[in-house]
Amino acid sequence: MADAGRERDITEILVGFARTLRGAGVDATPDRVQAMLAAAGEIGVTDRESAYWAGRLTLCGEPDDIPTYDAAFAAYFSDAPALPPTPQTPPRATRRPTLLFAPSRPGTGEADEDETTVASMASDTEVLRYRDIAALSAAEREEVRRMLALLAPGTAPRRTRRFRPAARGPVDPRATVRRMLRQAGEPTRLARRRRGAKPRRLVLLLDVSGSMAPYADALLRFAHAAVRRRPTLTEVFTVGTRLTRVTRALRHRDPDVALGAVSRAIPDWHGGTRLADSVTAFLDRWGRRGTARGAVVVICSDGWERGDPTALGDQVAHLSRLAHRLVWANPHRGKPGYAPLVGGMAAVLPYLDDFVAGHSLASLEELVGVIARA
Repeated sequence: MADAGRERDITEILVGFARTLRGAGVDATPDRVQAMLAAAGEIGVTDRESAYWAGRLTLCGEPDDIPTYDAAFAAYFSDAPALPPTPQTPPRATRRPTLLFAPSRPGTGEADEDETTVASMASDTEVLRYRDIAALSAAEREEVRRMLALLAPGTAPRRTRRFRPAARGPVDPRATVRRMLRQAGEPTRLARRRRGAKPRRLVLLLDVSGSMAPYADALLRFAHAAVRRRPTLTEVFTVGTRLTRVTRALRHRDPDVALGAVSRAIPDWHGGTRLADSVTAFLDRWGRRGTARGAVVVICSDGWERGDPTALGDQVAHLSRLAHRLVWANPHRGKPGYAPLVGGMAAVLPYLDDFVAGHSLASLEELVGVIARA
């Protein structure tokens, strides 16, 4: 029974790591996760190094995935070096029945010590994913910041109006005729075409008023990860008593430098909340001019509104007609007993496509999935 419980615990740890890796942008499919678990049991994972190789050989589908995998592994199994010791080849598999992170051989305590260390680090990280960001200590906030940098929010591709050459698909009459003219009018191979694909624009409206102060840093780091992934297809605005575009400031590679530039650009940091005025300003200056048309728009706010909630509802209704999908992330959504009874939330709720939480790292990972599915 003890062995079965240990195996179940380690399996949950490794599955949690695969979930984190998927949020970082690596395509850790269920088949690859099963292969990782099988590999971990096959080589007899007893320490951090063997866990690293069991995941790297199964979860990474191409060389470009390796740097992201290394960073995610270092963040998930924290308190250890960013990379395992430097073997250039993976450990040789041993054909012996063993549990994941198997117990040590009689007379030694090294495996037990390694198992306890790795399991405790991963368990702490897994618990931290579901903690409310507002209740974290300084050290826990720093760890969450490291993991937020691994998120890769991005929209799904859509078909464009323009065609591109393709090996299969409908016949391209113009390209076929041009090809025949180059052959002096002789019949030639038919040219074909298909519509191209392009990701939708992602627009983030982040509430930085006083009531959202405990979550503002995490939300801006989430936005920084989105901008870093697709700089030309992501727009970020802060809302409070006024609207401020901070996309350019968030394009810096270093998140701390980027957030420093954002704090200097925002004149109403931790001030009041005028959501209706901010959404109206966004529609007048940006939304109707094309920024919101066909885009995935995400509003991160608790819904507190100083002005008339009806005006906020009218502006959000207009925004929902422009956007391809409108998502609202409310930190209070994930707390027990919450109901959207605040005037602002009650007014906008009928016009939302998705209403999600945004109070923890796990809820922000869920928001990444909502954006991707949109």
